[in-house]
Amino acid sequence: MSQAAPVPSGSRTPIARRTKIILAVVAVLVAIPLIALAILLTYDWNKARPWLNAKASEAIDRPFNIKGNLDLSWEKPSAVMAERDRTWRDLVPWPHLVANDVHVGQPGGMGTGDMASVKQFSFSLNPFSLLHKTIAIPVLRFDAPAIDLRRDKDGKNNWTFRKEDKPARWKLDLERVVFTKGVVKFHDAVEDIDLTADVDTVNADPAYGISWKLRGTYNNGPVSGGGKAGAVLSLKEQSTPYPVQADLRVGKTHIEIEGTITKPTKLAAVDVRLKLSGASMARLYTLTGLLLPETPAFRTEGRLTGELGEDGSRWVYDKFTGKVGSSDIAGHMEYQTGKPRGKLSGKVSSKLLQFADLGPLVGADSNASKEARGVEAVQPSGKVLPVESFRTERWTAIDADVHYAAERIVREKQLPISKLSTHLILKDGVLTLAPMNFQMAGGSVTSTIKLDGSGNGKQAIKATAKVSARHIKIKELFPSVEGMKATVGQINGDAQLSSTGNSVASLLGASNGEVKALIDEGTVSKMLLEQAGLNIGNIVLTKLFGDKQVKLNCMASDFQVTNGLMQTRTFVVDTEEAAITGDGTINLANEQMDLTLNPKTKGLRIFSLRSPLHLRGSFSKPEVSVDKGVLALKAGGAVALGLVAAPAALLPLVNTGPGQESGCARLLAEAREKPVAPPPGKSAPSAQNVRPRR
Repeated sequence: MSQAAPVPSGSRTPIARRTKIILAVVAVLVAIPLIALAILLTYDWNKARPWLNAKASEAIDRPFNIKGNLDLSWEKPSAVMAERDRTWRDLVPWPHLVANDVHVGQPGGMGTGDMASVKQFSFSLNPFSLLHKTIAIPVLRFDAPAIDLRRDKDGKNNWTFRKEDKPARWKLDLERVVFTKGVVKFHDAVEDIDLTADVDTVNADPAYGISWKLRGTYNNGPVSGGGKAGAVLSLKEQSTPYPVQADLRVGKTHIEIEGTITKPTKLAAVDVRLKLSGASMARLYTLTGLLLPETPAFRTEGRLTGELGEDGSRWVYDKFTGKVGSSDIAGHMEYQTGKPRGKLSGKVSSKLLQFADLGPLVGADSNASKEARGVEAVQPSGKVLPVESFRTERWTAIDADVHYAAERIVREKQLPISKLSTHLILKDGVLTLAPMNFQMAGGSVTSTIKLDGSGNGKQAIKATAKVSARHIKIKELFPSVEGMKATVGQINGDAQLSSTGNSVASLLGASNGEVKALIDEGTVSKMLLEQAGLNIGNIVLTKLFGDKQVKLNCMASDFQVTNGLMQTRTFVVDTEEAAITGDGTINLANEQMDLTLNPKTKGLRIFSLRSPLHLRGSFSKPEVSVDKGVLALKAGGAVALGLVAAPAALLPLVNTGPGQESGCARLLAEAREKPVAPPPGKSAPSAQNVRPRR
């Protein structure tokens, strides 16, 4: 049997050598990660703290220091998923970092101490995301955090980090944040805010995981309250509602909210039940930035939803109800941010409006009411017109387009104003009420008011007002007056004024324009004037006629207003028993009046009218005196002459009245047909050449 020939040793050597080389390379490749893993598992990471502190300090531009133990361990991913969804990556452990006693200092110029510190924070890092330049952290946990946020008087804050002009090469993907007991401080020198919130965990509450209590000051007023929130803040699962609840008191304002935030990173879906109450809606400006009117004490409740996007935000306060003073209020309001300013729009209504609740709008409420709503301006004693200034420096903060309507208005004297409607427009600091309508006593009062406050408080308001009263029926104006049911009199009037000023008093004190009115076929009595609260008229009527009702054929008045001084152009009262003319001035600037009433008896009466009456003094304390040196008969021809001065100005009011057969129409017709006396030295014109006075 033959044997195989032996293979020469030299022919095996190249193959064996290559095999050994390959095995060696594989061994090295396997050993490197194993050695690295062994080093990672056994390395004392506390030795790396100086390097980490330095790099982190440089990155955030403020001191960073890990004072406690730094530990790195390896854990499997905590995400729970079905077995069929698992891949080989889920078997690879992730690095888990735990850092103790971590401190972040204040940036330069913001004082000493820590901006933030935490007893311990920990997180796991997805190693596969690093291949895509993404730092993926599923859960970031904070234990006993302490945060101190600051902003100085120049507007510089410590929570804004330095940003590079070029885009970041790495992206942070943080899914959830879990925090426990801690404290948050906030000091703002710009808004005068100094607040501290103590955070703690909540046990056995299915909805909330943490609670917080707030204390401090805001604009020198006390701040207190508290609330609850979810323990886990989801930053990735934006559809998961994050519950919030708060009960705060800021000065005299009380705020209650309860609801959810479904996109907490951007506040892109806020849905809460909001309750508000306070001394005046105007006090909400410092909290919300919304310009709202001065009001009595108020409370509202409704649903607040908000969406914040890259191009702006939109907030809706829907189906709210409440009370303002003694008046009810309900409606829908919406605020949309924009450039150069945001816009407030909506519809508000009241079923019952107390007339007195409108006083704070123009500063016409009492000093006690002003103090209650937090206004320093005090109405001087003896001053009737409101002196409280309008806050025009805020009028350019927002634009507004709001409709308001009141179904019924109640006044102490039972003035029968049935409805109020107005359309408020605020655009570029110009406030317009166009129109503002009252339905009153079977008639209407229509006005258009424009206040130009675009000077931001540095310039006086430029104001214009146009007011028209039509078909105001006297018997409905004072329904409780005995015998008023038989009268058919009505009031028509017009007023056009323009002015500059910063309050009702200053605007009227510098006004220019005209005011005119007619009353047709009414009844004047002391009782009527008492019902209206017109003490001046009550005194005058008693002086002229005694305490009785007087049938009124016509009352015509026409005033020219120049720099707040009202000068009579026409003032005539025609009754069954007498005719009265008036002349004089009413000074709106110093609230003084100087009027003279001249009565003339029409025929033989069982009483005789007295001498001319002088109505003088201030609006708050008028004085009526009798001129004993001049007899009433000497005022004879003043009836016609008073009307000749300006009958044309009053004709539009006659045309809106009961017609050509009314008392005022006949009186004005007689005045127009009155012959005019020729100039001295000239003969009277013939009858065919006499023309009515226009």
